[in-house]
Amino acid sequence: MENLAKKLLRPGESPADQPVRKRLGTLGSAVGVGVNALLALGKLLIGSLTGSVAVTADAVNNLSDAAGSVVSLVSMRLAQKPVDKEHPFGHGRMEYLGALAVGVMILVMGVETLISGVHSILHPSPVDFGWVPFWLLVVSVLLKGGLFLFYRSVGKLIDFPSLLAAAKDSLSDMLATTAVVISMIVCHGWGLPIDGWMGCAVSLLVLKAGFEVVRETVDSLMGGRKNPELGREIISRLMKYEHILGTHDLLIHDYGPGRCIASIHAEVPADGDILVLHEIIDQAEHEIGDELNIPLCIHMDPIVTGDEKTDEAHAKLSEYLRGLDGGFMLHDLRMVPGENRTNLVFDVAIPAGYTETEKLTRDICRAAKEIDPRYECVIHYDIDYYH
Repeated sequence: MENLAKKLLRPGESPADQPVRKRLGTLGSAVGVGVNALLALGKLLIGSLTGSVAVTADAVNNLSDAAGSVVSLVSMRLAQKPVDKEHPFGHGRMEYLGALAVGVMILVMGVETLISGVHSILHPSPVDFGWVPFWLLVVSVLLKGGLFLFYRSVGKLIDFPSLLAAAKDSLSDMLATTAVVISMIVCHGWGLPIDGWMGCAVSLLVLKAGFEVVRETVDSLMGGRKNPELGREIISRLMKYEHILGTHDLLIHDYGPGRCIASIHAEVPADGDILVLHEIIDQAEHEIGDELNIPLCIHMDPIVTGDEKTDEAHAKLSEYLRGLDGGFMLHDLRMVPGENRTNLVFDVAIPAGYTETEKLTRDICRAAKEIDPRYECVIHYDIDYYH
């Protein structure tokens, strides 16, 4: 299925280009509407013929899936609206709102299915078995499995959250319909009234899928860390340029799938030719931005090199921090000498959520005095999101 999704690309197209995302997202949503509508009609017919609450509940769930695909289609279209005065970064987050709507619909249908299942447990009724309905449900399992693979492949290719949400829903549907098939076999072979229990099992799978979709989408809307692999790739590529000594303060701002903007500080020699350094920074911004399809702003951060004492303090304190458990990183060290003391002023990048800065400060100050008893540390902590 992954190769099939890539085959949908025309020669020279990139899945990160917005027109390509629009075309493939529309295709994926349209396929979902068609397949789910057919499955819903078929299962409603089967549920009516057999009297199965689980089958009917599964049919209603497929109908909600078709509606979810419509929501995905609309959100993709709205997200493609051009930049305007009120939305200078575009409308890309409409895709997250579309995925959130799909997740809420999944949760609503899960609750309704659970209520139906409980009612069937308390008031069981016989389920009529028929080979035609049975094989139609087996076909439904296969179709849902194929739809899951298709959704996931296209969704990953173009980073479309609504399709990825629909993929999770399709997987839970496939497992749920399998449970319904098992219910029919057990009821027919042994006469055990497990239809209501299977309906409840269906609802729990649906609720789980809905909860995961809502949680992930809300996390994106709330500014959760976006694509750490992209952050590491930006740092790796930038460090390959001449005169780039280090990087820090990388931020990636998410305005919707395929619409991220990044900024980063690049350390350069303070005694370098500013025109040459600026040309390197400018070149890196354009090349990395074009290669990764992301607008990139690089702040040029001059640091002193070639001073023996400064280099020694930087090297030894950096080595000390690397030996600690936490992934700390020192940057922007400068030395301010005085008559009786020398201030070491620098930043330390700490992981998000780290709270033991007071202890870390004491440890760093102790390590600095082991280098020179006159050293006093002035430390500023910033958060490192991508190391």
